[in-house]
Amino acid sequence: MSKDAVNTATAASPSDAAQVPADAGDAGYSKDLKPRHVNMIAIGGAIGTGLFLGAGGRLHSAGPALAIAYLVCGIFAFFVVRALGELVLYRPSSGSFVSYAREFLGEKGAYVAGWMYFLNWSTTGIADITAIALYTHYWSLFTDIPQWVLALAALAVVLAVNLISVKIFGEMEFWFSIIKVATLVGFMLIGVFLLATRSEVGGQTPGLGVITDNGGAFPHGMMPVVLVMQGVIFAYAALELVGVAAGETAEPEKVVPRAVNSIMWRVGLFYVGSVVLLALLLPGSVYSADQSPFVTVLSKIGVPAAGDVMNLVVLTAAMSSLNSGLYSTGRILRSMAMAGSAPKFTALMNRSQVPYGGILLTCAVCVLGVGLNFLVPAQAFEIVLNVASLGIVSTWVIIMICHLVFVRRAKEGQVARPSFRLPLSPVTEIATIAFLLACLGMMWNDPEVGRKTLLLVPLIAVMLVAGWFGVRRRVSQTADQELSRLTR
Repeated sequence: MSKDAVNTATAASPSDAAQVPADAGDAGYSKDLKPRHVNMIAIGGAIGTGLFLGAGGRLHSAGPALAIAYLVCGIFAFFVVRALGELVLYRPSSGSFVSYAREFLGEKGAYVAGWMYFLNWSTTGIADITAIALYTHYWSLFTDIPQWVLALAALAVVLAVNLISVKIFGEMEFWFSIIKVATLVGFMLIGVFLLATRSEVGGQTPGLGVITDNGGAFPHGMMPVVLVMQGVIFAYAALELVGVAAGETAEPEKVVPRAVNSIMWRVGLFYVGSVVLLALLLPGSVYSADQSPFVTVLSKIGVPAAGDVMNLVVLTAAMSSLNSGLYSTGRILRSMAMAGSAPKFTALMNRSQVPYGGILLTCAVCVLGVGLNFLVPAQAFEIVLNVASLGIVSTWVIIMICHLVFVRRAKEGQVARPSFRLPLSPVTEIATIAFLLACLGMMWNDPEVGRKTLLLVPLIAVMLVAGWFGVRRRVSQTADQELSRLTR
């Protein structure tokens, strides 16, 4: 019998919570993540490398209109995480959307969702260690150390920390997020003060004149703003961590809605607000892809230590993102391994209930990123950012498809929707999917990196098909064993 039969055999009546299908990959985890951990993980997911480092190069190419790109992408990112939040309240799972794809799309859907998410975070991990190396090079003490050496050292440190326990992970993410939020708020207060007092920043008097005297909101036209959309999506890539973390918290029904609903104001304040301030303080041409825009501003206000402090904070943000990536892929790969669609060793857990097998597999790919930093240090960040975008877009599209099927089954009486819902379904899902696919299409207009990235899609598809033929027998055997257990 198929895996779909296993899913439906235990979910015939939505009124009986005990009959909601379970994920074998959820067994064995502790419930040590507190509400404050999950809330700050959600905040940390909304503030990361994409803002702290990526915004510099995007401001340079797109200008002040980058704020519009962040707002538009943020709205669709909210729709995705709201849909995921509804699925989490239906059935919390550390396997998150992979587990929901298994239930609503079958094992093939879960297989594609899981491996594309792995592609997302393993390449994001490469972007993070690249960012860490770039940040560290800001200090003259580390300038002579090769970029790849710094990247490898960062990976080793974060791996060691991630393997200790989920509680330690939660504490680290809590304090990482506190530092990021406090620093951004501090920067925004400084920016507002500079605007109010019209104090010069690098020879420029801040205000609307900085924008109007340098080509306006669209100094290079509309096309650069459109092209940065796919990169801006990368900035929101970690928002789905809320769904994974919900599987290791005791009260997801209380924590998840609060965390999800707070995302919109965070997007408006931290992303849109920060970019608007940056545009009012300095022309876009002053910012660059190899330095945080916040460091650029603070270094020009005559307080040398300000740039050093901010650089340390953004270094922390990159470490936080890498830490989160190892956390999430470890849980996703374990869910897949328990269903037979990932290597058996990725299901292994240590005494601290950490799925170390999947974490080590992600680290192995990140080591390849260390090689990328050795071969092409100047292009490493942009290359992996674009590849990660493929994984992000596919993951978010699968979440929205799962939600469409979930809503349809709810209308048929097979499952029960929680009161916390994605509004305007199915219009919201369809619009989000269309926007995400359009962002992929936009990459074709970037011949240097984006077009080459899209040309990888057929190769990735071939690898997924080949991989499926390699695991389908094990998946079928695992499904039959699970069905036999359920029907005893």
